[in-house]
Amino acid sequence: MAITEHDQNQHTDGTGGTDAGSSPPARRKRKRIATLISVIGELLITVGTVLALFVFYSLWWTNVIADRQENKDADAIRNSWSQPQVPGALNTGDGIGFLHVPAMGPGYQVLVKKGASVDVLNQGVAGYYTNPYKSAMPWDKTGNFTLAAHRDGHGAKFHNIDKIKVGDAIVFETRSTWYIYKVYDILAPTSKYNVKVLQPIPRESGKSTPGRYITLTTCTPVYTSLYRYIVWGALVRTQRVDAQRTPPPEIR
Repeated sequence: MAITEHDQNQHTDGTGGTDAGSSPPARRKRKRIATLISVIGELLITVGTVLALFVFYSLWWTNVIADRQENKDADAIRNSWSQPQVPGALNTGDGIGFLHVPAMGPGYQVLVKKGASVDVLNQGVAGYYTNPYKSAMPWDKTGNFTLAAHRDGHGAKFHNIDKIKVGDAIVFETRSTWYIYKVYDILAPTSKYNVKVLQPIPRESGKSTPGRYITLTTCTPVYTSLYRYIVWGALVRTQRVDAQRTPPPEIR
């Protein structure tokens, strides 16, 4: 029987199974490419999900954990202050007092502990430096009370440090005394290796004589640790704590 034109077209137009574009090797190749694309897509979705969870953990959940720890430790300090004072050396392990900075938010306060290591700051507190320059204490006759805290994550206690302006008040509260400082200079940004900002006389702020200074340090820009943000203040007065622990007017 002769092959008609219709039969020949069926044999060569892709419906007869012999067209090169639909041959078994070509179909297998397309299938492999589709499978590869599907696998890559699933991997990208998985990586994206993991990264999103990491960001969630780093920037939110660590704040929750750190805030719980800081609140617990702060309550313990205030409870101890309500008890009769036991003579002896100051116990710096649990905290030495509270930093109040109205410019960083209404009712802002953070517990201050010894040390500026990651382990300390991850507790959701501010820490005073023990090296490379040992921090002075607020009650010392001269020196620089140098503090650090996280800008983001783990409580992010210095997140709003950029809200502080020259002339703003910084108050430190101890068991018996309120120490009131006034901000006089800000350095942002500076190298994270610039330890001169922690010197007992903060010469980079323009000071050249001993005094009673306070220095706040944290990372900048936000969500990075590329540089450091520095705020300097000087003590202007002290106020004894009364029985009601009435705050000074600067933080009321």
